[in-house]
Amino acid sequence: MRERHYNDTEFDSFPCHDAMPKPKLIGPHPSTPAGSSISRSHPRSLPPDLLREASKRLGAMSLLGAVLWILATVFYRLGLRTMTGNPGWGGLHAMDVVAGASVLVSLALFAYTRRSDRDPRFMIDLGLGYIMFTALAIGLHWHWDPRPAGWVVQPEISWIGALVLMWAAILPSTPAKTLVMGLIAASMNPVGMLVAHSRGTWQFGSVSDVLVMHYPDFLLVGVAVLVSHVVTRLGQHVAKAREMGSYELGELLGSGGMGQVFRATHRMLARPAAIKLIRPEMIAPGSGDAAELAVKRFRREAEVAANLRSPHTVELYDFGVTEDQTLYFVMELLDGVNLDELVRQTGPVPAIRAVHILRQVCESLEEAHAGGLVHRDIKPANIHVGRLGLRYDFVKVLDFGLVKSVAQASSEQSMRTATGIAPGTPAYMAPEMILGEPLDGRTDLYALGCVAYFLLTGQPVFEGDAPMHVMAKHLHAVPAPPSKRAPFDVPPALDRLVLACLAKVPGDRPQDAAELARSLDAIGGDRWSQAQAAEWWRVNPPVRGEGPDSSLSGPNSSVG
Repeated sequence: MRERHYNDTEFDSFPCHDAMPKPKLIGPHPSTPAGSSISRSHPRSLPPDLLREASKRLGAMSLLGAVLWILATVFYRLGLRTMTGNPGWGGLHAMDVVAGASVLVSLALFAYTRRSDRDPRFMIDLGLGYIMFTALAIGLHWHWDPRPAGWVVQPEISWIGALVLMWAAILPSTPAKTLVMGLIAASMNPVGMLVAHSRGTWQFGSVSDVLVMHYPDFLLVGVAVLVSHVVTRLGQHVAKAREMGSYELGELLGSGGMGQVFRATHRMLARPAAIKLIRPEMIAPGSGDAAELAVKRFRREAEVAANLRSPHTVELYDFGVTEDQTLYFVMELLDGVNLDELVRQTGPVPAIRAVHILRQVCESLEEAHAGGLVHRDIKPANIHVGRLGLRYDFVKVLDFGLVKSVAQASSEQSMRTATGIAPGTPAYMAPEMILGEPLDGRTDLYALGCVAYFLLTGQPVFEGDAPMHVMAKHLHAVPAPPSKRAPFDVPPALDRLVLACLAKVPGDRPQDAAELARSLDAIGGDRWSQAQAAEWWRVNPPVRGEGPDSSLSGPNSSVG
């Protein structure tokens, strides 16, 4: 299995997080008091995603370095040809060897950075070594040939000084490492001059002239150290801002138009998790009483969601509010894919497997509905299937952190859903949600019927050129039986049950998730076994780069 990013479909409910101050919990307090002391006693390391981005920049710069060395050699040869009138290239020059070695080292570094499994911290140190090697090559190249008659030694800023300064901004190394790298790199010009002096090609007078000529480069090293300090502090501020309660944010797992998900780790337990970040204006635009009410509602609903104990509901570890009113959920990492990815990558599923998946979703919804919660955004992207321990095709329902209680449902909230401001996806919206009527658990069963239809056929119940066209069909159109569009045989009982879930009037649907589960159990025929599930995952692992999202290497992780 693979590790994936998250697509925009999965982020309809999650706005972006760009707050930088250190979070200060208004919700639950950190469960581990010692966690904060750990962050104070040890300097924060830079976030892994920032280090990875820096290593990518290192690869790009090394490739650029190879190109510049080639161009410099070509233009140097053209210059010699113009000045000497020699129609040829004058044979192999010693500096061609230096340039050739620099090109090879640059290309080797570029190739090395292309592997995503490299340790980014080691890559940063490797980049510092590359700079020192390049500085030596520049120092030799610049001073190898004899100087013209009348050449006067005077202070100058060389390419080495510019390179050190530029690299301090590109590679977020520590100031101490930058200082060591800078001093060694800046010394390469004096080394080049001394080598030229020993060869008898450049008589520049006393040794003090070496320092007089290149002391500006050493001044730039000081500037580079200051730049490195600023860049490092900015990265540490990012790491500081990403600390949520007892959890510390790591790499960015995915980002959509309305949200971000980060990998997170409990600072004491080292338990992996994922954190979703939500700005209060996405729940209640504006400020003042409305925003304060939104935060209170968030806390109340999150507390209810945190008490859901069904094994088929994604586990909510923690939640809270930062001092800038950013809301966050801490949830479990999951191993597998969502149903949207599953169908798009491998096609519709057989009826017996669809029944196995739907039965588990019913168990999650049954508990939520008994507690007065309506999910309101049941869709393939919010249903995860994968491995849990030794069990395969284990289902988790995601995003229960954004449900609305039945008592708080209102016409205004429902219309916001219909326009895409709150949870709700047109292809899976029940007629009563579109019309702004009161909602209950049967609203989720309609959406689950749409999910079942998608699982069996690989297509949504209704399609249209615009969301309003799709919603109009949910209000008035009669769906074709899934058996007419499915590539596999669909038992008549399952055909009728899916159409019953898609009834326009809630009273014509199964009246609760328990009734739907009993109806699924009553469908005759074979059952989807664990042996079949394990074999399917062995033969059909998710393929990197397919589906609507991009992927990372490693085990596949999803979040609720």
